[in-house]
Amino acid sequence: MSESTSDPLRRSVEVEYWVVEEDGSLTEPGELVDASPGAEREFVEPVLEVKTTPCDSPAELRAELYERLGDVLSRAEDVGKRLVPLATPVSDEAVTELKSDRTRIQNRVVGSDFQYARHCVGTHVHVEQRPGREIDQYNALVALDPALALVNSSPYFDGRRLAAGARSKLYRRMTYDDVPHQGRLWRYADDTREWSRRLERRFEEFVVRAERKGVDRATIEASFDPESAVWTPVQLRAEFGTVEWRSPDCALPSDVVRLANSVAGVVKHLDDATLRIDGDGGRVTDDHVVLPEFDAVLRYVNAAIEDGLDSAEVRSYLDRMGFDVDAYSPVSHEIEGRETVTAADARELRLTHADRLERDVRSAVRQ
Repeated sequence: MSESTSDPLRRSVEVEYWVVEEDGSLTEPGELVDASPGAEREFVEPVLEVKTTPCDSPAELRAELYERLGDVLSRAEDVGKRLVPLATPVSDEAVTELKSDRTRIQNRVVGSDFQYARHCVGTHVHVEQRPGREIDQYNALVALDPALALVNSSPYFDGRRLAAGARSKLYRRMTYDDVPHQGRLWRYADDTREWSRRLERRFEEFVVRAERKGVDRATIEASFDPESAVWTPVQLRAEFGTVEWRSPDCALPSDVVRLANSVAGVVKHLDDATLRIDGDGGRVTDDHVVLPEFDAVLRYVNAAIEDGLDSAEVRSYLDRMGFDVDAYSPVSHEIEGRETVTAADARELRLTHADRLERDVRSAVRQ
C-alpha cells in the first residue's frame, strides 16, 4: 500500500532482542544500554529494547532504526556481546526477571503462567492517532493482526516445537489463559468511549485480582494505570497519542521497517478511503478499506500463529489487505524442522541469527 506525500502519518517502533555472549549463552545487556538513544532494559535480564522516535516517513524510520542499532552493535562488538533476532531463546535455558514492584504484582496476578512471558521478545509498532479517526485506526489494526505471520521468528519454546508463532501462542494462550480478558485480541470498538470503558473494567478486574493475592491498592496504582495494566495486541495509547500493535515477533530490522511502514500505509489510507466491516474476506482498494467480521479475523489470527505463511488462507488474506507477502521469509519456517532442540543447538542458532542481524545492519550502512 503506497503512501501519499501530504499529511505524513508518524510511526515508530520498539524492537526487543536477546543479548548473548560470544558462545551464544544469554547474558545481561550491561553497557549496551548506554550505546544509543532509545536503548533500554526490559523486564527480564537478557533483553535489550531499542526504540525509535516518531518518524514522518518510511525512509526516516529506516534511517533512525539502523543508526541506533548500528551504535548498539558497535558497542556490543567492543564488549563481546551479540544481539539475537529470535522471538524465543529456543531452548529451556532459564530467563531471570529484573526485580520490580511491577513484575512482582504481575506474578501474583497471573501466577506461575507468567513464566511464559519471560521467554518472549517482539516488536511494537506505533502509528500516530488521527483526531476523529482513532477508532477506525484501532479497528483497522485489529483486522491487520494476522500480519504477525510475516515475521514469525521462532517456532520453539523450551526446546520443543510449539507453533509457527511460538511467542504469540505463549502470550495469548498460555501466559494469560487464566486471566479473563487479557492476552487475546479484543473485538472492534464503536468509539473511544467504549475503549475507555473497556480499560476501566479491565483495570478494576486487575486490581481486585491483585488485592486477592495480597497486594494493597496503593502499591498497585503506583505501578499500573488502566492503560498499562492490560495486555492486548492492539491498544489506543493516550500516553503516546498512538495506536500500538504489539503482535509481531522481533525480526531483522529490514523486516521490521518493511512491516511497520506497510501497516502505517494501510492506516494512512484511511485518510482518503471509506472503512466498513463486512463479510469474512477483507480487502484494501483505492476507495475502501473493508475489514472482515471479527470472528473471521480470529480465524486468520489463529492460522497465522499455528501455521504462519504455510497457511494459504493467511497469505491470501494479507495479500488482499495490501501486504507484499512474497517480500518476507519468516525464520520460523526455516528452522522448524526438528521436534526438539538441545541447548547447544540453540546457542548455535542464536549465533547464526546474530550474524544475520549484523549483516543486515552493515548492508544498510553501506547503502
